[in-house]
Amino acid sequence: MADGGPVVHGYPHLETVRAAITALYKRLSYDTIRAFDTSVAPADVAFSDQDDLHLGAQRVAREMVRHLRLPDARVIVGFREMRHAASVELAAGPEYFVELNDRFRTHRRDIGAALAHEVMHVYLHRLDLTFPGTRANEILTDTAAAYLGAGWLLLDAYREDGASSQKLGYLTPEEYGYVLAKRASAFGEAPETWFTSAQAYTAYTKGLAQARRDEQQPPLTAAGWAGKRRYAKDRRYAVERGGAGAFGSGAGGGGADGAGAAGGYSFSGDGRGALRVAFACPVCRQRIRVPVQGRVRVRCGLCRAVLDCDT
Repeated sequence: MADGGPVVHGYPHLETVRAAITALYKRLSYDTIRAFDTSVAPADVAFSDQDDLHLGAQRVAREMVRHLRLPDARVIVGFREMRHAASVELAAGPEYFVELNDRFRTHRRDIGAALAHEVMHVYLHRLDLTFPGTRANEILTDTAAAYLGAGWLLLDAYREDGASSQKLGYLTPEEYGYVLAKRASAFGEAPETWFTSAQAYTAYTKGLAQARRDEQQPPLTAAGWAGKRRYAKDRRYAVERGGAGAFGSGAGGGGADGAGAAGGYSFSGDGRGALRVAFACPVCRQRIRVPVQGRVRVRCGLCRAVLDCDT
């Protein structure tokens, strides 16, 4: 929790975020992901200063449990002084004890954001889905919360001006925007209409631009002129070298915000003289490998996205 301190911006965790999206599709399956087609509604987690603190916190916790379809989980919420925003005791269940930082007693509008992260910990614990290392696992949790429809609250809790700042979670504001944009593209949502924080809206638009760059990388037909020209040059080089060890230059590159291209592409031979290209699915980030044969329509085997490509 950044409370009054500096807020990190940009995309320092982007590769871990992308790996988390892929892991969700692999662990949950396409059909389960699609079951989260509706995000948590703002009205269902609204919390005013007139609401009873403990009853209101329990109500929001129940909404998070309902959204994540954990009917046999009971989340008990308490408050105490602590360094972090919140913590959860992960046990066998069915009761899980969440403690929130005492500051939420007077910042009640952000209780939903804190509970979105902690209840997602419970969800991932039950799935036995983890990443190695504390930081990577927390990034997985934030990404899962945002992609499965509860994490827009974490971005909305971001506020910053000349005198103060606040941010919850481990992702940067722009990384939250990136994941929410990925979700919006997959489910046809418009999360920008829910934000009460002007800074959150700005971060979302930046993340949206980064997500769209994923959809404009060769060999996708939506790639720009420069990308297509670079791809054609790399393809010629791969043909000359027989495909072995020839990697597309799209794997590198980065803008001023530190975000790289979209994972790039690489060429390889199939052992019979034909060339193949591998690239990341712009939806789930799974690597796709197809023959180099001009314009083709490719279906991702993991997220079922249909992609128009010019290989």
